[in-house]
Amino acid sequence: MEKGGPALSPDGSQIAFTGEYDGNVDAFVIPAEGGVPRRLTWHPGADVVLGWTPDGKAVLITSGRTAFSRFNELFTVGLEGESVEKLPLPQGNEGPLSPDGRRIAYVPHARAFYAWKRYRGGRTTPVWIADLADSRIEKIPRDNSNDFNPIWLGDKVYFLSDRNGPVILFAYDPKSKTVSRAFENRGLDLKSASAGPGAIVYEQIGGLFLYDLKSGKTRPVPISVSGDIPEVHERYENVGNGLANAGLLPNGVRAVFFKAKGAAQTIHLIYLQLSRKSALV
Repeated sequence: MEKGGPALSPDGSQIAFTGEYDGNVDAFVIPAEGGVPRRLTWHPGADVVLGWTPDGKAVLITSGRTAFSRFNELFTVGLEGESVEKLPLPQGNEGPLSPDGRRIAYVPHARAFYAWKRYRGGRTTPVWIADLADSRIEKIPRDNSNDFNPIWLGDKVYFLSDRNGPVILFAYDPKSKTVSRAFENRGLDLKSASAGPGAIVYEQIGGLFLYDLKSGKTRPVPISVSGDIPEVHERYENVGNGLANAGLLPNGVRAVFFKAKGAAQTIHLIYLQLSRKSALV
């Protein structure tokens, strides 16, 4: 199963991410301390998580679900999956909403390459800022560079760019209309970045580093991982062979079995939803 694009909720309690658990790419949420993922989208097209709305009530995604050709648009989806709303922009692939939710800094089209360095063809990516009230666009200054991964932090938009060589973090000030380099990079490209209160975390050489805006210094980030417990994730499974020790729930809606699985004879607890004629594990 593939996973990616994690985004921490504004209150830090949940993580939205892109997952492929059931044969389709969709948006999921999971408790920040780990647990069982909950699926938000069910469209047959790919729904890719970008972030959250500032109030934490919805997740921002990019999807081609309503596009007339091969491009993506931007949507928000409620935490129960009950409401999907399209942003008033013709297309979009990356980007966070501003802290007040009135604007979005976004990349309008997909990147041509993720590993090809110093590409300068016709599909280099800009970062634009859109006012969601009237869809008016402000373009961050560039000279055919690959600008991507925009971040709102305070009154500035930070983004990654290869405009001066290796990919590094830059900042755009909408008031002065100027772009400045956040810090110098003499090493390999930065691959991704995300913001928190007063700092930006970025990925480089397979590790995570924290850039403190106040001091201008960077430091490594220690990593600990909590699993998504795939064995308890609800799924369909063929249980025609190897079932034993059946038990019927008092209401007769479900039955429970033990099933030996694999050479190690691992025991799995199977709940059979009798009304569906197939097993949910």
